[in-house]
Amino acid sequence: MSGTRLVGDVGGTNARFALLNDDNQPVSSSTLSTGDFPSLGAAVTTYLADHDIDRITAAAVAVATPVTGDAVKLTNNHWSFSIEETRRQLGIDTLHVINDFTALALSVPHLPETELLRIGGGNEVPDHAKAIIGPGTGLGVSGLIPCGQHWTALQGEGGHVSLSVRTAREQAVYQVLAKRFRHVSAERFLSGPGLVNIVAALRDIDGLPERDYSPADITTNGMAAGADSEHAACAEALAIFCQLLGSCAGNLVLTLGAEGGVYVGGGIVPRLGEFFVRSGFREQFEAKGRMQGYLERVPSFVIQSPYPALVGAAQLI
Repeated sequence: MSGTRLVGDVGGTNARFALLNDDNQPVSSSTLSTGDFPSLGAAVTTYLADHDIDRITAAAVAVATPVTGDAVKLTNNHWSFSIEETRRQLGIDTLHVINDFTALALSVPHLPETELLRIGGGNEVPDHAKAIIGPGTGLGVSGLIPCGQHWTALQGEGGHVSLSVRTAREQAVYQVLAKRFRHVSAERFLSGPGLVNIVAALRDIDGLPERDYSPADITTNGMAAGADSEHAACAEALAIFCQLLGSCAGNLVLTLGAEGGVYVGGGIVPRLGEFFVRSGFREQFEAKGRMQGYLERVPSFVIQSPYPALVGAAQLI
């Protein structure tokens, strides 16, 4: 192991770091809470000290926020930093900072089939765009575009697009959320906080008292609950979540012409297992009227790799 290159993946709650070995694979990974550190540089310094690393020469870090210049402000945590100042602070030659879903997209061609759960569709069309979407603390969206012998990952903020609701129940939830938020984006439904939003709205609509649920509570109770249980709102919220995610994924595939497949990542869906396979995700993914035949041929996959963004970041150094 060279031990001189570092990769990282910084989300709203946690930051994961690893070293790259001579095969460009992440090793010696550790997860730190972003709330325990004032900045990216402080977290990296602690990671290196914990692993007895004196110095690294290069690093690539994926962050859950747009990266449009030297100044980076995380969307869902308190970190704010200058890329150049952080590079100097760490004493390294090169520091790349990219959007986390850009990194996830870059990982897709390098993930083994054993880390991809296939859900429906035909075969990927070689050298065609791939769509990447995933709910976590927020909703990440990206695309992978073929460019000659290489791939280019798109950096965007597709999680904040407007959401199209379909059923009367979804419309009722939307109306409740519209009283709270200036813009009810896709992320207001399709994220951990989005699950909390949906459950709270459903209980309000049904005249039930407020009840505090974490996203983890909702997924756990939702997968186990029946329509008549005390956690019925969790089950309904999880069903709405999967269906709307399918609809948004279908929109993304149509927008990108992503006949290379759609890949679902993030922190929520990989934990749903067979529940997600049996959900309305695929049905709503294909439910695009005249374009249904097109979408029926496009395969969908759940990314089950433990560290996909680290694999993607590794492609930069």
